[in-house]
Amino acid sequence: MTKLFYAAFTYMVLGVASGLFYREFTKANDFPSGEFTQLGLVHTHLLTLGFIVLLIVLALEKLFAMSESPLFPWFFWVYNAGVVVTSGTMVWHGSLTVLGQESSAMIAGIAGMGHILLTIGMVLLFLALRHGLLAQQAAKLAAPAPAQL
Repeated sequence: MTKLFYAAFTYMVLGVASGLFYREFTKANDFPSGEFTQLGLVHTHLLTLGFIVLLIVLALEKLFAMSESPLFPWFFWVYNAGVVVTSGTMVWHGSLTVLGQESSAMIAGIAGMGHILLTIGMVLLFLALRHGLLAQQAAKLAAPAPAQL
């Protein structure tokens, strides 16, 4: 559970820092205000996909002990790899836009792989959650009934 806490905290810090980077990098390079760059989206992606999602997973872990599933570590590492790859390519692509350089199909392909990792991570999360729900139901059925007076 502490891994989830520290990961969520890390994404919160990175999300806030990416917003600062976006503002200062575009200002330093005289990028026209209001023009689109993916740098502006990194802030919300890190805060939502990293910080908020992992806080929700932390709450679900507390309720359903999903980490007892053998799939939970897979979820944790695959999902985090997806967030890092996706947000990293957004920073890369957005920085190129601000600098007036062309992006490439390679960047789009890497970003696509990040999204695939996110999708696999979400499927693994639901499988781990299912494991926790079923284990909780089985424990309730196996528990002795309270004594009647």
